Amino acid sequence: MEYVEFTPDERELADLELLLSGAFEPLKGFLGHDDLHSVEERGTLADGTPWPAPVALHLPEQAGPGDEVTLLDPEGLPLAVVTVTGQGATGPLRSLNPPEHGPFARLRRTPEQVRAELGGRETLAVTMRGPLDDLGEVVATAKELGARILLLPLAYGEAGPAVVRAALKAKNQLPEDTLVVPVPLAPREEPELDLELREHVAAAYGATEHLAGPEPVKIPGPPHRRGLVVFFTGLSGSGKSTIARGLRDALLEEGGRTITYLDGDVVRHLLSKGLTFSKEDRDLNIRRIGFVAAETARHGGLAICAPIAPYARTRDEVRAMVEGVGADFLLVHVATPLEECERRDRKGLYAKARSGAIPSFTGVSDPYEEPEDADLAIDTTHLSIEAAVSRVLDTLRAGRWIR
Repeated sequence: MEYVEFTPDERELADLELLLSGAFEPLKGFLGHDDLHSVEERGTLADGTPWPAPVALHLPEQAGPGDEVTLLDPEGLPLAVVTVTGQGATGPLRSLNPPEHGPFARLRRTPEQVRAELGGRETLAVTMRGPLDDLGEVVATAKELGARILLLPLAYGEAGPAVVRAALKAKNQLPEDTLVVPVPLAPREEPELDLELREHVAAAYGATEHLAGPEPVKIPGPPHRRGLVVFFTGLSGSGKSTIARGLRDALLEEGGRTITYLDGDVVRHLLSKGLTFSKEDRDLNIRRIGFVAAETARHGGLAICAPIAPYARTRDEVRAMVEGVGADFLLVHVATPLEECERRDRKGLYAKARSGAIPSFTGVSDPYEEPEDADLAIDTTHLSIEAAVSRVLDTLRAGRWIR
């Protein structure tokens, strides 16, 4: 038996908290293959118990049957332990530490605590993913039922704090004994399944009647005010760093945007100092670049990144990081062929790679996975740097990221 540590993604961590708190009763852990198949096909667990939506955990590759996996939060706090019972399946969860919360931590309560406070009284639970436009319906329904009102803001992701604020604002216009309890329920893609899961969670918190608040209307700001990451990828010597620097300089000359420039070589000396060129460390280097870029874009900045980023999966992770904070992502493939990059070889790296002095060199002894989802492709073989920069600027203007 091996002991493995693993940090689930944001959605899995939210589901983990609901499993540990009892909000997902009767589930005792993440669903295995048979239960997942049954839920997707029939809306029940394999034993026939009704359950509306998949609740799955994607285990790390190194975890095999019989291994114990410790689930960590993003800061490394152990939250729970599960034993792998089969391929992709785990047993019941064993809690280690309660999850730590940031904004509105004081309002968090378990379903058991809320049910105790309600004392068996008729309760109207309102699940919210945005503001409540019509409080009159809530008040009238509660009055008709003789029920206490329980507001359950579904505080998941970046929008979570805003949903809690909307619930607290609504509480000020509702009866004095209205409760507000944030619940980290991630939305499901299918509206019907999402509604069923909301009803199930509301019942776990003591609701005798459930009312689903309206979905928020999302009106994005104009592109020139949204965060943006321009992510260059390409072989060593392709010209990506030179184009990225030219883009930075051009944008600084134009003004109007806050610019952060993350060059691959510079990051290697600072943010990723000490990392090797193994696949694992290369991926970690790109994730670090992606994290800093996403944080820049989160606050409306424009980040320019120019690593080699040879692996498609890691580039996809960076795109997800950026879009996850509500920013935009533009992938630029500097598609200069290997032969041209090697002919230039300003740093002599290809010659060293060919001689074996540099192992695992992208394009020679290690693969470069050409992107199939690039928003712009540029071959600098017969194109000047000025012209290449102009093509990127034209793309930014066409997308209205700059004016």
